[in-house]
Amino acid sequence: MNKKIIPKLSFWQIWNMNVGFFGIQYSFGLQQTAVNPLYSFLGAHAEQLPILNLAGPVTGLLIQPLIGAISDKTWSVKWGRRKPFFLLGAIFCSLALFAFPFSSSIWMAVGLLWILDAANNTAMEPYRAFIGDKLPEEQQTYGFQMQSLFVGGGITLANLSLFVFQKYFGGTSESGGIPIWVYYSFFLGSFCSIASVVWSVYKTPEIPPTEEELIKLKAEKENDTLFTPFIDIFNAIVKMPKILWQLALVYLFQWYALFCYWQFATPMIKQTIYHVSEADEEKANRLIQLSHKGISVVQSDLSWAKDILNRVELAVGQTGLMNGFYNFITMISALLLIPFAIKYSSKNVYTFCLLGTGASLLLLPLINDELMILLPMVLFGIGWAAMMGLPYSMVSPSIPSEKRGVYMGVINMMIVIPMLIQTLTFGFFYKHVLSSNPSNAITTAGVLFLFAAASVALIKQNKISGIIVK
Repeated sequence: MNKKIIPKLSFWQIWNMNVGFFGIQYSFGLQQTAVNPLYSFLGAHAEQLPILNLAGPVTGLLIQPLIGAISDKTWSVKWGRRKPFFLLGAIFCSLALFAFPFSSSIWMAVGLLWILDAANNTAMEPYRAFIGDKLPEEQQTYGFQMQSLFVGGGITLANLSLFVFQKYFGGTSESGGIPIWVYYSFFLGSFCSIASVVWSVYKTPEIPPTEEELIKLKAEKENDTLFTPFIDIFNAIVKMPKILWQLALVYLFQWYALFCYWQFATPMIKQTIYHVSEADEEKANRLIQLSHKGISVVQSDLSWAKDILNRVELAVGQTGLMNGFYNFITMISALLLIPFAIKYSSKNVYTFCLLGTGASLLLLPLINDELMILLPMVLFGIGWAAMMGLPYSMVSPSIPSEKRGVYMGVINMMIVIPMLIQTLTFGFFYKHVLSSNPSNAITTAGVLFLFAAASVALIKQNKISGIIVK
């Protein structure tokens, strides 16, 4: 079979094909910053947060590899190979985001999170494979780092929306439930999710298979059964390139640590900056609820409760500002990392960025000022830009083109398995080893990033060729 020639794309063509990533990442940004506080507004305890976030790891583990395997064998003259999955995922993501703030109980919110995560994973997995489909090898680093730019942009808007809406539409919730300003952020996400993906679907044609590839696809589909995608995933893992096994060790430490940060950043800020304990928050919620039910509450106690809940909302807004800030840094540094990756290798740049991320997390619990705490987030943002792009460009040349979808799904398994381990283990560790102290949880995440950086030394990558953009 003749090797398919993939034409180089211009800057704006690469931009347009990745715009849909913006909406997907807005949704992930809300999950990182708003979902755990929303659980708290509904009465969840801090040690319950890991298990309440089980949807992300489980749906990522199951859905992304399956979507990858199925999309590898999909072709529609009208819709293409990957784009139908972008669109389907975006529709359900948009609906789930719209419904999320109307959650009346923890378990309703958990159910919607499962739908939201399933939709996000359906849309995101083919996007990673899309880069390999559409770009020649010498432009793939550029393409993956462009995705990092939109990761930063989407999550920046999500987190800044929380900060801005809290600042201008905030205030203590009279019922002690979900504040009205949280609704606005989710509604904005609902719009961004569908609008950005529709833009990419409209603007970016897919490269059709050759006649030989179509004949092979039809022959394979004739023999397909219900279990074929699972068999394809198993075979892909068995035959997985060595570099992917090496990356898996890095990801074990990296993604376990990230999940710790996303879950415990707000509880840490409540403690270190706003001096609110979990016990104070629970007591304040009970007093507000009693007052809302018409039961007499001493005015001084009611004022104290409103002050505590106001600080809790400020902490949520501050987390949004921090996460928005580091994703803004990600947005502006994503493309700037490319020349460093070419000169010093992606491996060395990735190692340096993981070390910086670990240092930033070790510093966070030591800072009790709303502005000073933004400084370590510069290192975190640069690290996040590297994490979202460089590992993919490091391994993409080693992945067979006809199995690109399934292998991108397998890479996601390397992400979600550490998250799944974290959700099942960290609640016990947090309560019994870290003394239910959120600052200790963030410090633990920092140490794990240092282990991740050390593990990159084991990766043996191919040299990156020059990046060419018209």
